[in-house]
Amino acid sequence: MSTTTTAPPVSKRIAWAPIFYIGGIHVLALLAVVPAFFSWSGLLICLALHWLTGGIGICLVYHRLLTHRSFKLWPKWLEYPLTIIGMTASEGGAIGWVADHRRHHAYSDEEQDTHSPLRGLFWAHMGWFMVTDETSRHGEAYYKRWAPDLYRDPVQRFFDNYFLIFPMALFAGLYAAGQWYGGLGMSWLIWGGFVRTLFVWHTTWLVNSASHVWGYRTHATRDQSTNLWWCAALTYGEGWHNNHHAFQTSARHGLDWWEVDPTYWTIKLMQVFGLASEIKLPKVRKNADGTIVETDVRPAVPPTTAAAPSCPPAVAPAPREVRSEMQQTSA
Repeated sequence: MSTTTTAPPVSKRIAWAPIFYIGGIHVLALLAVVPAFFSWSGLLICLALHWLTGGIGICLVYHRLLTHRSFKLWPKWLEYPLTIIGMTASEGGAIGWVADHRRHHAYSDEEQDTHSPLRGLFWAHMGWFMVTDETSRHGEAYYKRWAPDLYRDPVQRFFDNYFLIFPMALFAGLYAAGQWYGGLGMSWLIWGGFVRTLFVWHTTWLVNSASHVWGYRTHATRDQSTNLWWCAALTYGEGWHNNHHAFQTSARHGLDWWEVDPTYWTIKLMQVFGLASEIKLPKVRKNADGTIVETDVRPAVPPTTAAAPSCPPAVAPAPREVRSEMQQTSA
């Protein structure tokens, strides 16, 4: 007699905390339609903080620096105030953000991808953080697997545990500064706080959703990542997503002359002032007609043909692509 065993179903549960927080910010942002709360200074603060918290905090710090270590920062302690800027975007602490993103790269557009549009555009955009299971639940085991370099840092662990302090402090600061400036506390809070947070969320989430659905593909990566110009315009160059998936540790995502990449320009400016060094760039060669010759690009493999891990995701070793990121960050 032969017996067979089947793996137990993955237990999923609703993530109520992020649902309430993100839903609450959406509701509070509706106050912007009240004419009495509009001010030109509030709008300018909204746009400026979108660049600071989204462009610098998320795109440059969380993504290109902490996740992929595409350049080195000097002095090293500068990572901490820059991480605080990232936390004011209300996308969580750096350890959780980095862990989720590295997992995305390891299983991009496969069943275990954190936010693949193969499960629906809404899921890729914002549905993925509304449900959690043992393979994606933020905790010690998850962090040690996907972001061991950051988890070893006690300051980053403190930030990850208490990240909500920082956006709340920014909201309070906006209100106080607005009141001092001329009774514009509510205007600055609503536009610089709630509307700006909403703007940062949905523009950065477009990289997970739209840049895996629409756009063009320059490189034959094993996923469905694309280069999408309007997403790149909203995310300071992050929308050149197919380029990024082809050359994951590159500090530069816009590889052709029309692929504008303000985040990379910022890194180059930091280099001028001695704050950035060892900037990693892809090995891109071009034909005589200007077209890109692909080098160092992983072959395209349909997600359905990808081999399953030899052990459950919660305990399986990190894939080779992610291990290389960890080795670079721990150097």
